Amino acid sequence: MWEISKLLSSLIVDAADFTDVVIHFNTGVLYMPWNEPGGDKDPWSGKKKTSKGNPSDKVTELFSGMSGGGDNKKLLFLLPVIALALWIFAGIYTINAGERGVVLQFGKFNDITDPGLHWIPVPISSVEIVDIKRIKTIKDQTTMLTKDENIVDLGVEVQYHVSDPKAYLFNVRAVDNERDQGGSVLYQVMRSAVREVVGSHDIDHTILGGREEIERKTSELMKTILEKYKMGLVINKMNLTYAEAPKEVKDAFDDANRAREDFDRLKNEAKSYANKVLPLARGKAAHVVAEANAYKEQIVSKAEGDASRFSSLVAEYKKAPNVTRERLYIDTMEVVLAGSKKVMMDNKGGNNVFYLPLNTDSSSAMSPPPPLPPQVKQKMDSVSKTSEQLRQSSRFKHEATTGSGLREGR
Repeated sequence: MWEISKLLSSLIVDAADFTDVVIHFNTGVLYMPWNEPGGDKDPWSGKKKTSKGNPSDKVTELFSGMSGGGDNKKLLFLLPVIALALWIFAGIYTINAGERGVVLQFGKFNDITDPGLHWIPVPISSVEIVDIKRIKTIKDQTTMLTKDENIVDLGVEVQYHVSDPKAYLFNVRAVDNERDQGGSVLYQVMRSAVREVVGSHDIDHTILGGREEIERKTSELMKTILEKYKMGLVINKMNLTYAEAPKEVKDAFDDANRAREDFDRLKNEAKSYANKVLPLARGKAAHVVAEANAYKEQIVSKAEGDASRFSSLVAEYKKAPNVTRERLYIDTMEVVLAGSKKVMMDNKGGNNVFYLPLNTDSSSAMSPPPPLPPQVKQKMDSVSKTSEQLRQSSRFKHEATTGSGLREGR
């Protein structure tokens, strides 16, 4: 037993020496490569160089003893030990970081192993290693029909990874096939989702402004389908790499796009101009309205003051008509002659002719009074009529008084 252990140790330490041994099982004789360096180059010579402790010699002695009918107990014990060691070694496997091992026993799922060193009893058990961290990509270039019955060329790219190794291996056959993506279930799911989303939008939305919306809706639809099928996959990102009209109509479509861009540009310029002009116009309008309101208040106040003054003047006129007329005349002349430099008067012939500088700068500088409001003007007219009636009544009374006096004098 000790010799067998020593022999195994020597075999393991000097494993390279086994390359010098060639065993011919048809004769059961062990031959040495005589022509190699270190050989005596004479197999029939009785002089043979030996190397004490050489593993090759020990193997030779072992097999020579077996062929010569020696003790076979050593070999009978050694073969099971070697077979057991090989069986144990064959069941050892390693799971790297980012991977999971799916252990099968008699072809049926048994366990999922984490990263590290593991062992399984072969051949009744086997292991399938699944990478759950690697991001995989599936691509497609296809032609789709839009909602408005136009054709659009699309490029689609979906990034995904494995989330459930057991579901990935056993729930659906041919989940993803990197060598033949067209035959995988994930590829068909992607095409179906893109076809449904693109078919619900028109070509302008698909090509111009709806790319992000299409990507989002397609990704959500694919996630729903994968959860329903329990495929053990997770969609990381869905990209619409390109979306354009077919080559046959691309030039016409580009012209339409340029016209649309010009329309949008002019529309934006008009909005910008409106945003610039409208505040100024509103400010001017507010200023004009404020001035109009101020003018209104001024005119109304002045008219009311004039009406009040005239009403009081009428009352005074009723009391003393002559004095009131004289006073009004004097006040008016003061206003007219206040800014004049020269006044010419001709009293000859009994006719009083006055030359008043009404057209001079001082008089022309005076602005005409503003027009009266209708209600004030109506009130003024009524007051004027009343004054005229009072004046005529006073004149009639004066004439009547003068006539009676003359008659009394006569």
